[in-house]
Amino acid sequence: MFIQTEATPNPEVLKFLPGKAVLGEGTRDFRSPDEASASPLAADLFGIEGVNRVFYGPDFITVGKQADEDWAHLKAPILASIMDHFTSGQPLFADAGDSEAGGHDEGVYEGDTAQIVAEIKDLLDTRIRPAVAQDGGDIL
Repeated sequence: MFIQTEATPNPEVLKFLPGKAVLGEGTRDFRSPDEASASPLAADLFGIEGVNRVFYGPDFITVGKQADEDWAHLKAPILASIMDHFTSGQPLFADAGDSEAGGHDEGVYEGDTAQIVAEIKDLLDTRIRPAVAQDGGDIL
């Protein structure tokens, strides 16, 4: 298994591309070890000293670090944890029903409002989401 890394505009965040689906659809953000307990991989990543955020995207994992830590020391253990997880065949979440997929509110709209909502959703999907994804994130 070969995992690529990609720099982001934020020097405290690095994007890891395992070459296979992570969530497939949607996103999940872990901002603390307590939140990460829902996912064995996120919990392992938070177990690495200096990691302070884990974000799952459709086909990537973004890891944030503390400002005083160096990627040269963190990158190898992070890569090892990601590789171990994907080669072990473990599920991404301890409870399969615990994933929170991002997406649009599927409310029912009529007339001009429906057209405006459709245009907003299109802009989010074609312009905003790709720009935010370049920084290793997503929007809901």
